[in-house]
Amino acid sequence: MATIEEQIKSLEDEISKTKYNKATQGHIGKLKAKIAALRQKKEKAQAHSRSSGGAKGFEVKKSGDASVALVGFPSVGKSSLISQLTEVESEAGNFEFTTLTCIPGVMEHRGANIQILDLPGLIKGASEGKGRGREILNVIRGSDMVLYVIDPFQKSHFKVLDDELWKSGMRLNQTPPQVFITRTRRGGIEVRSTVEQTNLRDEEIQSIVRSFGIVSATVTLRTDVTDDHIVDTLAGNRVYSRSVVVVNKIDLATHEDMENAHRMLPGGWPILNVSAKTGAGIDEMKDFIFDNLGFMSIFLKPQGQEADLIEPLIVKDTSTVRDVCVKLHRDFLRKFRYARVKGPSAKFDWQRVGLDHLLKDQDLLTIILRKS
Repeated sequence: MATIEEQIKSLEDEISKTKYNKATQGHIGKLKAKIAALRQKKEKAQAHSRSSGGAKGFEVKKSGDASVALVGFPSVGKSSLISQLTEVESEAGNFEFTTLTCIPGVMEHRGANIQILDLPGLIKGASEGKGRGREILNVIRGSDMVLYVIDPFQKSHFKVLDDELWKSGMRLNQTPPQVFITRTRRGGIEVRSTVEQTNLRDEEIQSIVRSFGIVSATVTLRTDVTDDHIVDTLAGNRVYSRSVVVVNKIDLATHEDMENAHRMLPGGWPILNVSAKTGAGIDEMKDFIFDNLGFMSIFLKPQGQEADLIEPLIVKDTSTVRDVCVKLHRDFLRKFRYARVKGPSAKFDWQRVGLDHLLKDQDLLTIILRKS
């Protein structure tokens, strides 16, 4: 009997031999669904093996207000880049595989502490475990932003890296598809849509869902979907993050080198040109990272004081009162009574709220604590 790896390889070969068009999209979607189901089965087996005493990978303790992963081939200058962004001196050399583990540093910028992760170089086959690939990809999946670091003299680097992250379930610079699949006890697979479907017919969607081992479900579509949208929803483990491509070593590149490098990159993606050696473009890179991590400013008014703090507290734009308490001090959570908010998130000035209140940019916040 063929192994899971052999079954996946066979399905991938069939996809590569099938010309992608409107007529074949449903069939290819079925194959992709089968691959996703097999990978899910494989991951469960590997997780069981690790819990039974298998090899463990490196772990990274998240710190700061957000985390950014530097992703690139060996020797593209990630170690020099993290030294420019942070105070960490990541050991570097003129040979491959210099960084052998994850080295975190903290970039302090505009009031935020942003964790920058220097990871071992990714290589082709990383999603299948080559070169500690799965361990590296797990760290990347847990980050808030991905920075592809490429060398302007290597034409295929971005495509190889992006393929590996795609296979690991990362969907960069994309929004989650408006697809909702609810299993039912009976009735087969019913497709409901609030918009006209131009890519897939109902029977093709039903066939893809069945390929994942589901025989009865309601599929609700609120956008015009592709086969990837259906498969990603079925897999349920996709990560949607912001990403930017950083072209390093511009001090060594000619105008022609830079044009060739940009030609290989995706249209519509942000691209930053920098030199870790000279520092060119580093300040713009710091600003871009901050501006695209979704931060907001919260002003604190200490209990019993008239004046607000002049310097705002920088937090993620998904933060609740609970998140602010955790950021300030662990005692704030333990002694919390209630909070009062004035600003965009409040229905009226100094509204009394609890820990789960979602804050907004420019809010004023007072946290009331128990005295003991």
